[in-house]
Amino acid sequence: MSTFTHIKTSSENKIRVTELTRKLQLGPENIIARIALAYSLSTGKKLQLGNIQNSSGKEYSKNVLFGNNSSYYVALICTHYDLYRTDKDVSKYIKMHIDDGLELIDEEMQNNPNLNGFDFLVEKIEDGLSGINSNL
Repeated sequence: MSTFTHIKTSSENKIRVTELTRKLQLGPENIIARIALAYSLSTGKKLQLGNIQNSSGKEYSKNVLFGNNSSYYVALICTHYDLYRTDKDVSKYIKMHIDDGLELIDEEMQNNPNLNGFDFLVEKIEDGLSGINSNL
């Protein structure tokens, strides 16, 4: 299993985590971080390690962030970047995708201030299913 023990968002995203958690009402702050990671990965973009942001924000232990599902989240990163689970950069990519996802979600919320957490998730699930159906 990957060797990281914690992840820290950027200082800018420390505030975003709290605000998005309050606005979307999907549960504790680690839930929005999980959603942000998955949302960023769903865009298909490959983030560059040279563009990693500061780590002065919200800190999550691996267990708090992913619960018993850390191997699945690590597998998503490893598959996306063609890495082995013990690669030293896995945690950096996780951090970068959480930061990226938080920024993407925040931008969507600013563009649609009446959007709630349930509607946001349903919309993203529908988008994903539509993408799968169009590829069949």
